[in-house]
Amino acid sequence: METPQEHRSRLLLDGRSLSYLDFGPADGKPLLALHGHFSEGHGFAGLAAELAPEWRVIAPDQGGHGESDRTADFSREAYVADAIALLDHLGLPSAVVLGHSMGGKNAYHLAARHPERVRALINVDDPVVITDTGPSGVAFCLDWPRQASTREALLDGLGPAASLIAPWLRQRGDGGWRLPFVPEDVVASDLGVRGDHWPVWLGSDCPALLVHGRTSSLLTPELAREMAARRPHTRRVELDAGHFIPTEDPEGLVRAVREFLGTLR
Repeated sequence: METPQEHRSRLLLDGRSLSYLDFGPADGKPLLALHGHFSEGHGFAGLAAELAPEWRVIAPDQGGHGESDRTADFSREAYVADAIALLDHLGLPSAVVLGHSMGGKNAYHLAARHPERVRALINVDDPVVITDTGPSGVAFCLDWPRQASTREALLDGLGPAASLIAPWLRQRGDGGWRLPFVPEDVVASDLGVRGDHWPVWLGSDCPALLVHGRTSSLLTPELAREMAARRPHTRRVELDAGHFIPTEDPEGLVRAVREFLGTLR
């Protein structure tokens, strides 16, 4: 597997910088990949390598993550607007849109609001209903250290989450290390995904793939089966993984995505 050449660029949106990776090749069929909380666009580098050269993976660091500037608006409307602005900037009339977790929700909101821009939809382990009305499910990140003098010290402070966050830690100019996001922003974004999204999930009819983990903490197999059954033109693939499929079973995800893409005309 040869990693495609990646190019990082920035798009200015009302003074805010949206950073994105374009894995190329330029003549590949476009696939917009939207990460979940605690991740960033570079998390799709492996997928991009496996799909090249037929597919051109474009992966933004969604607002407040990675190299993108912080944002004050974590609504679905804001996330969808960023995605449309990126497609417009790249001159892409449409694309296959893949999203994991929060990115999956953004993906099917994009498909429902702008069906002409979404050729096909891939939802990786994002449920249509999150009914918990209590504190954010990611509120534990508020207790994480924001920075440390060494990478090891920062990882130690992250405890069980260290393996999840380790790939995205950033080195400061003074040699210290920091998180690649502000925990309060992640909590605000997580609160924005609460509620019943059934009408939106059912609001588009493009070909779709739902990939879910058998032991996922967010999307149960029962709900996944219902989501696939109720939405027309939707395939379902269950993997032996939890919620974080891109890191828990990257090979399984690649197989499922590649097979689905092969069915598209």
